[in-house]
Amino acid sequence: MFLGAVQGGVGALLAGRMAWLSIAENERYALLSESNRVNLTLIPPRRGWIVDRQGKPIAINRTDFRVDLIPDRIVDKERELAELQKLLDLPEEEMQRIRDDLEEAQGFKPVQVAEDLDWEKFAAVSVRLNELPGVSPMRGYSRFYPDGAAVGHLVGYVGAASAKDYEENKDPLLITPGFKIGKDGLEKVMEPMLRGTPGAKRVEVTARGKLVKELTTRGDVPGHTLKLTIDGGLQTYAARRLGTNSGSVVVIDLATGGLLAFVSMPSYDPNSFSDGIGRDEWKMLSEDDHVPLMNKAVLGLYPPGSTVKPMNALALLEAGVDPRDRVVCSGALRVGNGLFHCHKKRGHGPLDMKNAVMQSCDIYFYEMSRRLGYDRIAPVARAMGLGQKYDLPIVSQRYGTVPDSAWKLKKYKQPWTVPDSLNASIGQGYVLANPLQMAVMASRLASGRELHPSLFLGHDKPSRALPFSPEHFEIVRNAMFGVVNEGGTGGAARMQVPGVTLAAKTGTAQVRRITMAERAGGVLSNASLPFKMRDHAHFICFAPADNPRYAAAVVLEHGGHTVRNLDTPLTGRDIMTYLFDPDRAMKSLAEVEPTWGGDIATRMAAKAAAWKAAKATPGPLPTSTPTPSDPGANSAAAVD
Repeated sequence: MFLGAVQGGVGALLAGRMAWLSIAENERYALLSESNRVNLTLIPPRRGWIVDRQGKPIAINRTDFRVDLIPDRIVDKERELAELQKLLDLPEEEMQRIRDDLEEAQGFKPVQVAEDLDWEKFAAVSVRLNELPGVSPMRGYSRFYPDGAAVGHLVGYVGAASAKDYEENKDPLLITPGFKIGKDGLEKVMEPMLRGTPGAKRVEVTARGKLVKELTTRGDVPGHTLKLTIDGGLQTYAARRLGTNSGSVVVIDLATGGLLAFVSMPSYDPNSFSDGIGRDEWKMLSEDDHVPLMNKAVLGLYPPGSTVKPMNALALLEAGVDPRDRVVCSGALRVGNGLFHCHKKRGHGPLDMKNAVMQSCDIYFYEMSRRLGYDRIAPVARAMGLGQKYDLPIVSQRYGTVPDSAWKLKKYKQPWTVPDSLNASIGQGYVLANPLQMAVMASRLASGRELHPSLFLGHDKPSRALPFSPEHFEIVRNAMFGVVNEGGTGGAARMQVPGVTLAAKTGTAQVRRITMAERAGGVLSNASLPFKMRDHAHFICFAPADNPRYAAAVVLEHGGHTVRNLDTPLTGRDIMTYLFDPDRAMKSLAEVEPTWGGDIATRMAAKAAAWKAAKATPGPLPTSTPTPSDPGANSAAAVD
């Protein structure tokens, strides 16, 4: 009876356990069984497009031919690898990478052999599939940027996920052959929207992972399309119009605050990065003293020079200065033991506010800032957009500096001095700004509203009237009109479009201190100086002058006013002309672009060829590295 009870108890336990597994745990074990029988191979999703305000493609997908290996189907690995190397012209280091990947691969998981193949190589593999068991030619999609380098810093690029990317969330899609993620620019910031949902190919396998048959395939879901405020034609035109300069252009639509152009040149071709940039090309870019790897529109910091004078004039008006008051410019102003020079050595004579802006007289602003102190100007500079961060889908921004007495005391533990005010009054000294901030300053001067830049169409940000007198704005705009149209420093920027006038302000910012000995013997011209020692050239503008619709900033890093058709006035004029008369602007570009060595792609190809030729020649190679532009030493004068 005892043994029978034990046997009955054990039987009951077994029956209960079997019932639990077959009923309560049925779904769980059915899924486990299915996962042992069926394995999924993810299909990379098509990325969402990026288009401009008219729907013109900026970043799209194009058919990509690739070849993978399925380890489980390979019969003679070395023979097949040798045949693939011959058909696809693969280098030995790439073959070693494939062998290493095959060692780590399991069963049905594909191993990438090559991607972005031309049709001839893809077809050569496809027609030999009977001789190459385990080889899997695939048609997928790769990222393509029709405008190349012109949109490099705007959209960024895509690339294969790194080990760090995979470690962060263990998403198997990240290690799927052919899948790429955003690495910079909009591609990186907007990755969640652009990525899409992967598809999946189901295959039936044995318990040992042997392939039995292929089952149904689930298609991918493409990512969302991003529609930008950018005008694609203007973006490309502005990039081309910068020519051989190192600089940036930002254009703003005053009706919405939308960015119409957001250019930094020279740039990299995002197609090269997306396809997998070579070591030589990377080295060439990183050694270039024009810093093509940096987005100068938001990461370049420069003394804004005389472009701040209209804004400073507004601050003076708000502080109660009569615009008719005159200051006599003799060419220099002594403050204590220091001598502060005007860019015009012999001086401008007596000038009121409008003529001081038009002629960009330093002495006028020195004297006014000495009377009032820069603490009366700094709040206006901040209200006009300098020193501010903007809510844009940008990887990073540098905010620059709008100094005042409290700032200097906190940062340097030193009191503010009169020379500090004088330097700041002409956009030198501690004052630093990026080109985006300078474009915002131009847009707020033109509109009288607190415009905020935006990059997505239909996502306009509300703007309010700035707390300054409309009459004062009108005085400043009239002075900027005079800069171009009434004998000021920007006469070369006069528009050639009938019925459209341009208002602007030129500016030059020194990056070196000019000694008294050099002034006595003659200041060296920018053309005679090394590139990094040349002045920065700036230009802010808006048009039409009588009813502003667009505003822009052009910044040429170490531009130095050395070549007339590459200088800021003509560059700014042509870019603004494109908005009103594209044909006239293109005609102007066609006349000068050949003198720079051709269009962007032609110049980049020539530069790459020259770099490779120099590398092949015995001798030392350049050793400079890509660093943010030197914001420049404190200086006591600006030149216009």
